[in-house]
Amino acid sequence: MVADHSLDILWPAFLAGLLVLSTHVPLGRMVLDRGIVFIDLAIAQVAGLGVVVSDFVGWEPNGWSVQASAVAAALVAAAFLIWTEKHLAALQEAIIGVVFVAAASAEIILFGFNPHGAENLKDLLVGQILWVTPEQLIPVAIVYALVLAAYIFGDLTRRRALFYAAFAVTVTASVQLAGVFLVFASLIVPALAAGITGTRRPLPFGYAFGVLGYIIGLLCSAFLDFPTGAAIVCALALMLAGTIVAAAARGKLAAR
Repeated sequence: MVADHSLDILWPAFLAGLLVLSTHVPLGRMVLDRGIVFIDLAIAQVAGLGVVVSDFVGWEPNGWSVQASAVAAALVAAAFLIWTEKHLAALQEAIIGVVFVAAASAEIILFGFNPHGAENLKDLLVGQILWVTPEQLIPVAIVYALVLAAYIFGDLTRRRALFYAAFAVTVTASVQLAGVFLVFASLIVPALAAGITGTRRPLPFGYAFGVLGYIIGLLCSAFLDFPTGAAIVCALALMLAGTIVAAAARGKLAAR
């Protein structure tokens, strides 16, 4: 939270938000097209479980071993979901839900052995984007650049394995910056808003929508002392509600 109303502390968080949106807006469109909306929550929880397991075994909190554990967990989940999409396509959304609740439950069990488990669980879900440092953003920016290259040149729409792998790596990096809830909101809400309005330029619309939501949420955090991640999620959700109402009032509510 920001008690002194100084805006200087918000810049790293805003830059982190721009990075998250850079990959999540285009990937969000693909998730909606595939009809697997909750894949982000599931893989984010599994990546978080990898972090929790690393902490449980005593690895350095910010070390590469933790990152490797989180990425490995997310990739295993992605590989499993690739298989289920191929063999159990009609049940994919239900399976994604089971993966989410199983990973979340395993985290709760492991946090039970940690005296700070409740606070750690809150950080994992809501995130600590306000306390991100510029140094933390450099490796994330490199990862996101590779993911965007895969999106632009890799034909992720047809290459299912590459899509899931890129998605898993992206979410793993994002959840450690922003938390599970904000990562999900950044992925789904801008893409959903673009789909509702039926805009012919969904990517620019999604980016503008997401950036405005982050600005509003960060300012609410600064001046109203709201938890930052939760404030951004609520700002995005309220903007989405306004978009739905406005589109319906104009008779231009898109079907998808």
